Amino acid sequence: MSDLQIVAPREVPPGHPSGVAASRTLPSRHRRHVGAWCLLDHYGPHEVPAGGLEVPVHPHTSLATVSWLFSGELEHGDSTGSRALVRPGELGLTTSGRGVSQFERSAPGAETLHGVRLWFVLPEHLSDTEPGFVHHVPEPMYVPGGIAYVFLGRLLDIESPVLTPTPLLGAELLLDADAEIVLDVPTGHEHAVLLDAGDVTLAGDPVGPGEVGYLPPGREQLRLTSAGGCRVLVLGGEPLAEPIVMWWGFVGRSHEEIVLAREAWLAETGPEPPAERRFGPVPAGAPGPMPAPSLPGGRLRPRRPACR
Repeated sequence: MSDLQIVAPREVPPGHPSGVAASRTLPSRHRRHVGAWCLLDHYGPHEVPAGGLEVPVHPHTSLATVSWLFSGELEHGDSTGSRALVRPGELGLTTSGRGVSQFERSAPGAETLHGVRLWFVLPEHLSDTEPGFVHHVPEPMYVPGGIAYVFLGRLLDIESPVLTPTPLLGAELLLDADAEIVLDVPTGHEHAVLLDAGDVTLAGDPVGPGEVGYLPPGREQLRLTSAGGCRVLVLGGEPLAEPIVMWWGFVGRSHEEIVLAREAWLAETGPEPPAERRFGPVPAGAPGPMPAPSLPGGRLRPRRPACR
């Protein structure tokens, strides 16, 4: 019996009227995490209107965000003072630590946006560190059966120079028609494959467009085949051992941590912001800020990754 789990996407609306809708596979009812990866939004291709698309300034705690594009260009800015244009095949990685505010918007002249938005959890002992931003352009590597862009971790003897606080894998693979590729992977890691375009089978079973195929720890290899060619995203990592609370743009270990983060954001974006700002200065020229939603009724409870 196959141990492959198929995670179907669900549509999520944009967080702002000028943002983009996305298909979300992490977190889902049956699969909350893949390693430390805790959010996977797949979007586009979306046509960029004349006024552009944007995600206004918003906060994060105890996580890192990854922007990875298949087409289009995004302008990134954050409270560390970092500004960058992120293009297809380029990694934009923002580490929040104790708190960061950031925004993204389509770059001038961009006609479409198509890519993924990813988050991964920071270990608890690093949740109070300084925020930071990394812009990295991995070299395309030609391998038998296709092309690989390894932006985090190690795959196909390619290692990203970008350090992560826990072992993680993030890679885009472009497979040729009638291709078969075998990926050696750590047996203690879990893995997921998102199909963006084309057709693919993972471990002998098909993964549909926009779906994620998940495989638990225990495998030494991942076998991918494609009849007509495809583009896939491969994610992996050590199973997340810590229960977490994830709400809006915050990760914490308790309800109280989330409440404190929300209160800090409300204060910093209010009419009289405090001198000490957890989420740093609002980036110059940034759209927003995004208002914090109301907390749900009852306590937010830490959760572990869901099992099959």
